[in-house]
Amino acid sequence: MELDTFLQQLVNGLTLGAFYGLIALGYTMVYGIIGMINFAHGDIYMIGAFVSLIGFLLFSTLGVASVPLAILMVLALAMFFTAVYGWAVERIAYRPLRGSPRLAPLISAIGMSILLQNYVQIVQGARVKPLQPMVEGTYTLNLADGAHVTVSLLQVVIIALTVTLMAGFTFMIRRTPLGRAQRATEQDMTMAGLLGVNVNRTISITFVIGASLAAVAGMMATLYYGVIDFYIGFIAGIKAFTAAVLGGIGSLPGAMLGGLVIGMIEAFWPVFFDLEYRDVAVFGLLVLVLIFRPTGLLGRPEIEKV
Repeated sequence: MELDTFLQQLVNGLTLGAFYGLIALGYTMVYGIIGMINFAHGDIYMIGAFVSLIGFLLFSTLGVASVPLAILMVLALAMFFTAVYGWAVERIAYRPLRGSPRLAPLISAIGMSILLQNYVQIVQGARVKPLQPMVEGTYTLNLADGAHVTVSLLQVVIIALTVTLMAGFTFMIRRTPLGRAQRATEQDMTMAGLLGVNVNRTISITFVIGASLAAVAGMMATLYYGVIDFYIGFIAGIKAFTAAVLGGIGSLPGAMLGGLVIGMIEAFWPVFFDLEYRDVAVFGLLVLVLIFRPTGLLGRPEIEKV
C-alpha cells in the first residue's frame, strides 16, 4: 500500500470511528449502569440527524448566514430534543420493567426501536432527505513523488469535536458528583440508594447524556454524508453496538476504541477486498470477539456476587 493511500484511509477511518464511538458510548453507559442493551439508541441517533436537518433548514430560512453559528445552534437544538427522547424512552419503556427478567426490557427495547423508526417514517416520509454541503474547504498534505493526502475541514471538525467531548465526558465521570453517583449506581444500585444517591435520577441523566452524544453523531453524519433517511439508525446502531462489545461493553474507553477499530476496518477494507463484504468483516470480527474474548478488548469479567 502506498503511503498516501494509507494516510488517506487513516483519516477516513478516524472520522468513521468518531461516529461509531460517540454512539457506542450511549450503549455502554446504559449497559454499565443498569445492565441492559438499549436497542433504541441507534434510533435516537437517527432522530438527532433529522432534528439537525430540520434545524439547518429552519435557520437558513430565518436568514442565519454564519455557518459556525448555525452549527452551534443546531447542535444545541438536536441535543435538547434527543435528550427529551432519551428521557422519555427510559421513563416509558425501561423504568417500569426494572427488576423484571432480562428478556422483558430486551423486548421492550426492540419494540421502542421499531416504534421510533415508524414514527419518523410517518412524520418525515420514507424518502431520503438531502442537505447541501455547508462546511467546505480542504487541507492538502503534499508527500514525496507528487503524492498528497486531502483532509476536509469537516473531518477536522468531527475529530476535534469527538476528542473534546470524550475528554469532557471522562472528566465528568471521574471528577464530578454526577460521575460518582453513576459509578456508585453501576456497582450496587441498592447500596447507592441507601447512601443517598438518587438512583432514578442518575439513570435518567445517563440516558439523557447518551442521547445527547448520539445527537452530536447524528448532526455530524448529516453534515458529512449530506443525506439521511429513517433507516440510518438501524445500521449505525448495530455497528456502534458491535464497537461497544468489541471494546468491552460497560467500558467508556473501550467504546471509543471499538468505534475506532470499526472505523479503520471500514476504511481499509475496500483497499484490499470487495467493498460489498465490508459489513461482513465488521460483524465477523464481532463473532470472533464473542468467541475468543467475550469481555472485549478493555472489558472486565463480570463477577457474580454471593
